[in-house]
Amino acid sequence: MMASMRIARIEVSHHRLPLDPPFIASWDSKPRRVFDATIVRVTTDTGLVGIGSGDRMVGFEPYEDLFIGQDPQDIQRHNEILKNISFHDGRCWPLDLALWDLHGKIENQPCWRLLGGAETHVPLYASSGVLRDAIGMADTAEKFVHEGFGAMKVRFHRSDWRNDIAVLDAIRNRIGDKLELMVDCNQGWRMPWDIEPPWSYDTALAVAQELERLDVYWMEEPLHRADHAGMARLRAETSVRIAGGEMNRELFEYQQLLDANSLDVYQPDAALIGGITGLRPIAEAAVKRGAQFTPHTWTNGIGLMANAHLFAAVTNRPFLEFPYDPPEWSTERRDFMLTEPLDHDDSSHLRLSDKPGFGIELDEQRLKATRI
Repeated sequence: MMASMRIARIEVSHHRLPLDPPFIASWDSKPRRVFDATIVRVTTDTGLVGIGSGDRMVGFEPYEDLFIGQDPQDIQRHNEILKNISFHDGRCWPLDLALWDLHGKIENQPCWRLLGGAETHVPLYASSGVLRDAIGMADTAEKFVHEGFGAMKVRFHRSDWRNDIAVLDAIRNRIGDKLELMVDCNQGWRMPWDIEPPWSYDTALAVAQELERLDVYWMEEPLHRADHAGMARLRAETSVRIAGGEMNRELFEYQQLLDANSLDVYQPDAALIGGITGLRPIAEAAVKRGAQFTPHTWTNGIGLMANAHLFAAVTNRPFLEFPYDPPEWSTERRDFMLTEPLDHDDSSHLRLSDKPGFGIELDEQRLKATRI
């Protein structure tokens, strides 16, 4: 009888890409002059390697022995341990992604198929990140139209929300209804050094009423992430869909959001919370409630691809986030660790392949040059 495969080694490496010009993200008051990426490799005793990325794997080292020598396909067991680690130390969910990539390679199947997906063409929306002026944002929207996108997310976080609305007006005046527009209000969480308070309910409602006028598809993170009652009330008082949940720390928080009827659109990121294993039941529960599930994907190409495989297996899905705002945020910057950056086709879809696992390949030479 053939011995079962075992996890022989887990390697975590950190990499840094200089950014010139810097990326000035709407949610960050400090210009980003470097882009860091953490790569997780899980190797079996037969030499197969699974790849994951996302959060920094802070505090993982003392727990590595809990996985070494174990069956790599006992993913539920491993996910339960990762839940415990996330309580005691850091968020180590990239390991779950690496285990899914490895699972696909062991079974010689793409992850989307193992997850029950049937459609390999994942619809995308262009997710912008820079707070350009009205003309610049209208130019960006027009560029997305010409590239074949059918939807775009616009960032708010200017000095006054009325200035944000003026930018949205400029976009609508330029491109009309050629793009479905979503808005990210960026009120759910803050960077460590940012002490600006989130919007009040009255402000969020005033913004929502303007977004109704401009026929916006969803309003993302209009209130603090813990204000479940406020988001539920906002849902009841506006026709704009309410989206959120990208950065919640605990999986049980999504059940609380579901129980409170807080969201129309659930956006947890498998690279940052729960992994594919933890988010799969969340996606199913959201869809059962009549809500939509479309993950946040602002990590890198590995995180984007992992979320795409999960998304491909979900029903009642609109479109998947595609972080893309050149020149500051290009696919080459976002996916510097891959041999081929992920790109969209002419109809703004991401095509998933039949290759085993996630179907991606690391650029080992680039990783060596950028290793910290």
